[in-house]
Amino acid sequence: MFSRRPLVAALLALGLLLPAGARAGETITVFAAASLKNALDEAMAAFTTRTGTDVVASYAASSALAKQIEAGAPADLFISADLSWMDYLDGQGLIDPASRIDLLGNALVLIAPAGAPRRELQIGPGMDLAAALGQGRLAVGQVDSVPAGRYAKAALQSLEAWPAAQPRLAQADNVRAALALVARGEAPLGIVYASDAASTDEVEIVGTFPPASHPPIIYPAALVAAEDARPEAAAFLAFLQGAEAAAAFRKAGFTVLVPPAS
Repeated sequence: MFSRRPLVAALLALGLLLPAGARAGETITVFAAASLKNALDEAMAAFTTRTGTDVVASYAASSALAKQIEAGAPADLFISADLSWMDYLDGQGLIDPASRIDLLGNALVLIAPAGAPRRELQIGPGMDLAAALGQGRLAVGQVDSVPAGRYAKAALQSLEAWPAAQPRLAQADNVRAALALVARGEAPLGIVYASDAASTDEVEIVGTFPPASHPPIIYPAALVAAEDARPEAAAFLAFLQGAEAAAAFRKAGFTVLVPPAS
């Protein structure tokens, strides 16, 4: 199989050699899963400092972003929180398959409001989620479309907790909205990514779901298909595979799936 590592390294070198401001006025638009916001904001700022190219991001559920791209929304790069929505666009010829890469991984965690009293809950087969929720609801992303919600449903089904959880769900438009429900105390428990839990001190992790209880959490990235390929977008995708971006992703709680290009 052809390796893209030499290309990534070359693009990174090109970006570092170009003087700051050399492409001032150019703007790259990234459609990215909501869970990426903190780390990607940092990576975008670093890329702009190095190259003079502005990067703007639209954050939402991967499902919503994929549908917007399908409808013709102008995006240069798509980063999904699962494989299925990237596959969806790939099947319609809306991404550049040669640019696609599995960029990041994550973990699925159960959270509660920081400092709030709660019943102990051991995450495992037959866990008594109903008792832990009391009269409250479980905050999750929409389980039929939002990747974090899909992962949550799969994990609960695997652990035989889905029948008790299903009627008690508070489904949100994206994982950051589910996080906010718990942070504000509007839900006693929620299921989000480990990176989301790390983004605020208003929640704490109750436990981590076993990796085998849900499909692997993988964030693929790819250039959106276009008649005129934009080298700036390709350079930014290469930058996201470099050491500086990797440090930002790890700090935010992600797992980096590709060795950083140098």
